[in-house]
Amino acid sequence: MTMNLPVAIAAGCASALMFASIISGALISVLLFYLAPLPLMVAAMGWGPACAAIGGAFAAVSLGALFGASYSAAFVLTVALPAWWLGHLVLLGRPAGMDAPPQRAEQATSQGTDAALAAPPPVDWYPLGRVLVWIAGFAALTTTAALLTLGSDASAITDALRRGLVRIAKVQDGASGDRASEVVDAFVAIAPAAAATIAMATLTLNMWLAAKVTAASGRLRRPWPDVRTTTLPPMALVATMIALALSFVGGLPAMLAQIITACLMMTYALAGFAVLHTITLTMRNRGLWLGSVYAIVLMFVWPVITVVGIGIADAVFGFRQRYLQRHTPPPLTPKS
Repeated sequence: MTMNLPVAIAAGCASALMFASIISGALISVLLFYLAPLPLMVAAMGWGPACAAIGGAFAAVSLGALFGASYSAAFVLTVALPAWWLGHLVLLGRPAGMDAPPQRAEQATSQGTDAALAAPPPVDWYPLGRVLVWIAGFAALTTTAALLTLGSDASAITDALRRGLVRIAKVQDGASGDRASEVVDAFVAIAPAAAATIAMATLTLNMWLAAKVTAASGRLRRPWPDVRTTTLPPMALVATMIALALSFVGGLPAMLAQIITACLMMTYALAGFAVLHTITLTMRNRGLWLGSVYAIVLMFVWPVITVVGIGIADAVFGFRQRYLQRHTPPPLTPKS
């Protein structure tokens, strides 16, 4: 742990600086703000969750001393806690085919000499689909906490969002009219779900980048997973349907349900992209097709609803499993 202390402090300092850069108001600070969990996630995946916990605690104390307790609390909730826990989950595994309690990957290396000489047993790593559900939970938690700072009920939150968007509209247009008021009302209606979607996307991107950096450095103890096989737990679909139904009850419960629905829908969007990567395996122009899909989604955004539908349909009907059963060649039989 002594050797990991400089890494923890460095990761904490980098994460704190990226988080605090938003105060400057510069455009680049928005990108740095969203990438603030990255250094701590790299520390968690490469040097262990304890390293990320120490770095996150150091960064939180530093931000609290410089900017106040509110900044420290926001950093812990939106950056340090997700980075530590997601890094812990990535390294979580247990011997394959056994019901033993999970253990971290680094614990598997602390064996005796005889065990070191033997071949390492296969490990069941924590499923990537469950990691995505945890990411959705953190995105919903941070978005809810941010909205509750604006008010304690739906009307207060909506009024605060409207006032902020009206000020932005006045700054950009120099005046406000009926058209601007309609646009502001539309943005206010979708703001909670949009914020949750952005939080979900950026947290997922941070985890992917951290895993890539750690794998490139040779410190990732977990083998790189086959992302095409990512499946969500069955209860995720049940939770999505319940949250979607509660989105129409009105008031603060509906607003919170919309946030949860948006986050879970994003997980099924990722599952839908995994389906597309699977069913295009035998296509000649696979890269062109996938590139076109990603370009259309990034340009128009709304087609992501179709990808969400593909992910949900796969969860219900098992498209990927059926496709692989049809296209996977039979195993070779050994010659006698």
